Order: sequence, then structure tokens, then C-alpha cells
Amino acid sequence: MAEPGRRTARAAFREWRGRRPFWGGLLLALGGAEILLTEKASLKVVMHIGMQGLAGYLLPALMLLLGLLVLFNPAQRLFYSIVGVLVALGSWLTSNLGGFFIGLLLGIVGSCLAFGWLPDQEARVSRRQRRRERAGA
Repeated sequence: MAEPGRRTARAAFREWRGRRPFWGGLLLALGGAEILLTEKASLKVVMHIGMQGLAGYLLPALMLLLGLLVLFNPAQRLFYSIVGVLVALGSWLTSNLGGFFIGLLLGIVGSCLAFGWLPDQEARVSRRQRRRERAGA
């Protein structure tokens, strides 16, 4: 059991996650990673290699980098999310139709989540906390 004055690792992670667009950055990074993995597929699976090399690897690597930047530098999330959605749309042409649509959709949804995140909003009260408050009242 944790000491009363010490925070657990889970509580510290939840606090860190609450101060940044966590899900947006994570989905953007996962979209880039998924597209990079489809680049390594066998030639029977690959549908469209696109510009043969550099752009096919550059755009998903940039998506991965932008997802990490959204996570670790949330102050610049607007710029990163706009570039992220443009790069995700560009992967449609360069990287197996955007990683067979999965990486493309993950990148677009992640960028939109990061763009819409508001840093000064109050944290939502969890269901568990609301139940406790109702039971105590």
C-alpha cells in the first residue's frame, strides 16, 4: 500500500496525461508507426509503393515524430496537428494508400483530437467520484 504522502506511479501518469493532448498525440504516432510497418510488407501485399523510397518513409516518420512532439511539447500542438493532418493526407499517395487506410485514419483523428484539446479546461469528474459524492450526500 502506498504511503499517504506519496503519489503512486499511476496517479503521476494520470496527472501528466491530463496536462497534454495525450490521445491525439498517441493516435498520430500510432498512425505513423502503422504506415511505417506496412512499408515493410511483402510485395504481394503492397498495393502502391509511391515515389519509390524517400517520401514513402519520410511522411510516416514525420507523423511519428509529430505525435511525439504533441505529447512532449503541447504548447505547439496547433502547428503540429495541422502539419500532422497534412502529412497523413499526403501518405495516401506515398505509402500504400495511407497504410491501407488505417494509419491515415489514425493520423487524421489524432491530429483533430490534438487540435481540439483545450489546456485550461477543468478536469472532468469521474463516474467513481460522482458515485462517491452521491453516496455521501
